Amino acid sequence: MPAIPSLDTDFEHALVELLESSHRAQLIAAGRRLVHVLAPGSRLGLTEGAAEENNDRHLVLPLGEMPRHALKVELPAGFNRAEFERRIALVARLLGAKDDQLRSLRHLRESVHRLERAERLQRALYTIADQASSDRDMPDVLAAMHRIIGSLMYAENFYIVLYDPQSETLRFPYFVDVADPDPPPIDRDFPLSEIVYSPTWYLLHNGVPLMGGFDAIRKQVDGPLTRTGPSAVDWLGVPLLHEGRAVGAIVVQSYREDARYTAQDRTLLSYVAQHVRTALERRRAHEELGRRVAERTEELTEANRVLQRQVLERQRGERLQAALFRIAELASTTDSLDAFYAAVHQVVGGLLYARNFFIALLDDDGQSLRFPYSADEFDTTRSTRSRGKGLTEYVLDHGTALLADSDEMERLQATHRVVQSGTSSICWLGVPLICNERTVGVLAVQSYSAEHRYSKADQELLTFVSYHIANALERKRSAESLKQAYGELEQRVDERTRSLAEVNRDLRQQIIKRERIEQRLKYETLHDSLTGLPNRSLLLRRLGNALERYRQDPTQIFAVLFLDLDRFKVINDSVGHLVGDDLLFQAGGRIRACLKAPDVVARLGGDEFAVLLEHISDGPAACRVAARVITELNRPFRLGVKELFTSTSIGIALAAPHYRRAEELLRDADTAMYRAKAEGRQRYALFDERLRHQAMTLLELENDLRRALTRNEFEPWFQPIVRIDDGTRVGYESLLRWRHPERGLLGPDEFLAVAEENGSAEHIDWQMFALVLEQAPRLLKDDNFISINLSGRHFRSHRLERRLLDLLAQHSVDPKSIRIEVTERALLDNPAHVKRTLERLRARGIAASLDDFGTGYSSLSYLHQYPLQSLKIDRSFVAALDDENTGSTPVVRAIQLLADSLGMQVIAEGIETERQRDALAAMHCPLGQGFLFGRPAPASDWL
Repeated sequence: MPAIPSLDTDFEHALVELLESSHRAQLIAAGRRLVHVLAPGSRLGLTEGAAEENNDRHLVLPLGEMPRHALKVELPAGFNRAEFERRIALVARLLGAKDDQLRSLRHLRESVHRLERAERLQRALYTIADQASSDRDMPDVLAAMHRIIGSLMYAENFYIVLYDPQSETLRFPYFVDVADPDPPPIDRDFPLSEIVYSPTWYLLHNGVPLMGGFDAIRKQVDGPLTRTGPSAVDWLGVPLLHEGRAVGAIVVQSYREDARYTAQDRTLLSYVAQHVRTALERRRAHEELGRRVAERTEELTEANRVLQRQVLERQRGERLQAALFRIAELASTTDSLDAFYAAVHQVVGGLLYARNFFIALLDDDGQSLRFPYSADEFDTTRSTRSRGKGLTEYVLDHGTALLADSDEMERLQATHRVVQSGTSSICWLGVPLICNERTVGVLAVQSYSAEHRYSKADQELLTFVSYHIANALERKRSAESLKQAYGELEQRVDERTRSLAEVNRDLRQQIIKRERIEQRLKYETLHDSLTGLPNRSLLLRRLGNALERYRQDPTQIFAVLFLDLDRFKVINDSVGHLVGDDLLFQAGGRIRACLKAPDVVARLGGDEFAVLLEHISDGPAACRVAARVITELNRPFRLGVKELFTSTSIGIALAAPHYRRAEELLRDADTAMYRAKAEGRQRYALFDERLRHQAMTLLELENDLRRALTRNEFEPWFQPIVRIDDGTRVGYESLLRWRHPERGLLGPDEFLAVAEENGSAEHIDWQMFALVLEQAPRLLKDDNFISINLSGRHFRSHRLERRLLDLLAQHSVDPKSIRIEVTERALLDNPAHVKRTLERLRARGIAASLDDFGTGYSSLSYLHQYPLQSLKIDRSFVAALDDENTGSTPVVRAIQLLADSLGMQVIAEGIETERQRDALAAMHCPLGQGFLFGRPAPASDWL
């Protein structure tokens, strides 16, 4: 029998080779060589477990402590089995230990690879979100997204296509392909029919991913398949979905055999594609907003320029009007002509530069000029002179205004031999004073400084004012003449006694004048000053009369229409109140044109109008009038150079026996109008008993809410939050309930919206917080926590942090055992202030959870910006786990992976079935809540 060889150098080398093996093939080869050294001529193999037994020629030894395989050795004839078995047992143990080590190392490498992919995916999603909000141009943003996807998979050939379902056109905003010599231009739209039956067409048409070569894709589509562009070895495309419809696609393709795509690449690209779609939509929305802001800014700038011009013109007109009033007043208030002239100089100086000013008047013979008033820097006095060839005489002769600078004076001197009397001025402006179509004098201003020059506008202004000055001057001169003759007239008046007829005539004129004034005052009291329509007072009076007639004769049916212009505030804020007033005036006229003569349209104030329809047959007749008014107001309004659009919402109330006052009809029509606005505006609504019941119910609910606060009818209920794997309670979420004395137990959905609207929601919340913290010490055991829901309204208060901490201290509750739950809407409302508040609360130990994650914008940016401890997956995703065909599972898994990478805790809401629980447990979701673990109940039930 041959002897077993000793442990020589060959055996040592074979043993070292076995121990240094780095993969399974090397390990088996080293094992065979080691056995061959021990038993030349033997054969080595592996078998599953210990399925085979030992015999004379075969030796089966387990590999390792818990063998999955066994070492099978076939011995050559004549070998010492016992000695060989002792030695080969050591080899089997070494092989088993080394095999387990290699398997563990492979699993570890796979785990590291998965973590690296998750990290790359997370960085890619962050980068995509940052690109969407960057200021870079769109081509640079798309190129950056290409690089991001290229870091996750092979994407040397990559393009993005965007699809418009309405126009059935598509655009390639980004296209990179090393093999395509004719790529599509990025600035042109293509009809979808140009790529019909291509892979991209099926991708947009069906909205499902496609992957593989041309033949593989042919099997995935239902219909013919045409080839476009170069033939790719492998092709992968995923749709960009919006509300379940494809609005674009991302495609990568490979022309290399060593670069093919896997199902994992398809899942990864589908997930990343939705974030790319969101980023592109945000980017397009940002660019559209910038464009609209620029257009709006340009419109506002132009409107501001127009408004400034209007303001300047109005100011100028107001100054001119004030000047004319002052001139008219001077004729009767000044004591003498000298005072009148000085006051006229002051008035003219308020309109233009008039430091040098004089008035020249013709004598009765028309041959000499006298200057009753003159104020001049150099010529302090102006004496009476005969008519000559001066500028003043030129104005008198021609009866027109003259504006003369140095060049004009030279021209006049050369052509008409006109010379300037007195000190030469740089600019001279004179206008005629005309009374009874006869030029009686000249009013002139002049400037000795180049700083002050007169313009054509100054000439027109002074010419216009000169007519009023001339009339006032004539009246003043007549008054002076009358004053001189006053003594004579007084004597004559004393000698004569007015006849009784004259006295009666004067008295009758005064009575008529007073009646006119009273009628005017009465009209202004009962009518709107802007539109001239009846106001609320007159409308209520006419309504009262119609209601009285209806009581006496029920066949005298009438209706009240309450109108409100939709979005009128936007027009006022954008184009100004002057244009808004003009719009209201035209709207009142259009409403009046839709009515019959006996009907009344009134402006109640702002953009509200009311209509009284008398002698109508029934409700449909009133509805037809309302529809006619809506149609009329939908037509564009031409306001100056602008064309504006508005619409109206109308509420209708019909006369009924239960009405006692006119205000009740107006109130019910107003209620119906708000129903029309709630249903979408630009329509009418007829008030009925259902609306009356709703209004009464809402009023009763608001009153009950205020009484409930004082009666402490609100109470907290708690729903447990448990570990999904073993059902252990780790905390509770506090929920609001109302113990209504008549309607029983009410959930927040039945009253919270009304509480938000009437301002009592915050008071209810703080009462709830106090009740929760009062019961918290009994519930908080074994490091449990309690979550309280905090609405965005609370973050508007700067006392939130201090008030909450004081309440915790009052009830001796550790802040670390309390969590606040906020929604995404609360984070986006004044984000800087919300972030500071959450950080201060976190510093005090109060953690924050993001509630209903996934139902809002679900932005990745604020997950790492805000100090959030946990995410609560919305119940809609959890409910969908019952159906394996939905896409909820990868979303929940992605949220779990994202939360793990950010160090956040995940809580799944709305778990109601064991299937949902098992699915979440398989995805390693740690915590959950729902009816499966417990329904909301008072604290006593959980104690």
